[in-house]
Amino acid sequence: MSEQQPVFAIEKIYVKDLSLEIPNAPRIFLDRETPEINLQLNAQDACIEGDIYEVLLTATVTARIKEKTMFLVEAHQAGIFRIRNVPGDEIGSVLGIVCPNILFPYLRETVSDTVTRAGFPAVILNPVNFEAVYHQRKQQAEPKPEMSQRVSEAEGVH
Repeated sequence: MSEQQPVFAIEKIYVKDLSLEIPNAPRIFLDRETPEINLQLNAQDACIEGDIYEVLLTATVTARIKEKTMFLVEAHQAGIFRIRNVPGDEIGSVLGIVCPNILFPYLRETVSDTVTRAGFPAVILNPVNFEAVYHQRKQQAEPKPEMSQRVSEAEGVH
């Protein structure tokens, strides 16, 4: 009786959505100050059907000079992955660590290219440790036994 081998395949990598806003153009191009860059990164996954999953990495990059927005880029980099014969308890780490690590270089290039084509110096996103992010989110999602015990004890006191 042979066990079936795990299967992991990239079916497609694509830009699902991309937007660029330069609300203070053209005057913002005359400003010579160094902007403050803010990055928000989000990862989502969904089962499309059977063993086909979509993973979506979203980056929102905002550059500001004082109170003025220089630019805002929002990029949604997606991938379709075939994942088969992977134990159920490991699917989450594949979707939350492996897939985002594959998508991130594409997202990074999309953001940098968009910002450069908009007439600004390139923004290069720093590498992200998706394994640490995954485990941190997993810990935050788990209820803390000590906390629930304290709450139960506190509820009993009136």
